[in-house]
Amino acid sequence: MSPNATHLPKPGAKTARDLMTPGAHCVGHDEPVLEAARRMAELGVGALPIRDADGRLIGMITDRDIVVRVLVPGKDPATTPAGELAGGEAVTVGPDDHAEKILRTMAAHKVRRLPVLDGHRLVGMVAQADVARALPHPEVGALLNALSSD
Repeated sequence: MSPNATHLPKPGAKTARDLMTPGAHCVGHDEPVLEAARRMAELGVGALPIRDADGRLIGMITDRDIVVRVLVPGKDPATTPAGELAGGEAVTVGPDDHAEKILRTMAAHKVRRLPVLDGHRLVGMVAQADVARALPHPEVGALLNALSSD
């Protein structure tokens, strides 16, 4: 699948494995934010997982993070490492987690994208839109409300 192709969940999708976009790309913790931004633009995505030197997921970097935490304060995106934006423990789901659990995780952590890990291996990304397409309308409304509220 090309990086910019629209991913649609499988009919009757109920697990992260069914919902996710497989083959997610990462950025290394020591790579510059500018490289992360270039990769996001190339892939047509708004977020990338950040991995450490051992390949473990340590956080996420979003296009909003780049603007708010790098550009606005006047930091140089060519020298600021992506790992500087990895805050706390990464929120993830497993490939066999059901849509309802994914929904609860997104709402509890107020995130719109979740890396899908099989053990320590990144196998895909599941986005708010992926879950929305798989859930009944009332549950979708609850997710959108939870993610939009302060």
